[in-house]
Amino acid sequence: MTEPLDLARLQRRLAEFAAARNWQPYHTPKNLAAALSVEASELVEVFQWLTPEESARVMADPGTAHRVTDEVADVLAYLLQFCDVLGIDPLAALSAKIDRNEQRFPVSGAEGGSEGRELPEG
Repeated sequence: MTEPLDLARLQRRLAEFAAARNWQPYHTPKNLAAALSVEASELVEVFQWLTPEESARVMADPGTAHRVTDEVADVLAYLLQFCDVLGIDPLAALSAKIDRNEQRFPVSGAEGGSEGRELPEG
């Protein structure tokens, strides 16, 4: 039976994978951020010309679902490596960001017009 997955364990596996191939010199914050952007763009490419309805059904097609799943994995892998290199706890960073957004965008402002639906910055 395999152990449950967690971010720290996955970060260790990624670090070990890179170390075994001597890739650490290339895993700078700049390079990892660029790779993350490329992989995110590859995920966007899957959806580029789809209608909103088609995009909602993208996982129904096995070939496209596999592509989306692989791109999500690539994005997450580079994000975890980026966080590891910079010493960022991704779960703590996300929790803190949600806390800030809850303060910036209270539920009372969510009703009504588009002003309650503006996207958080950054």
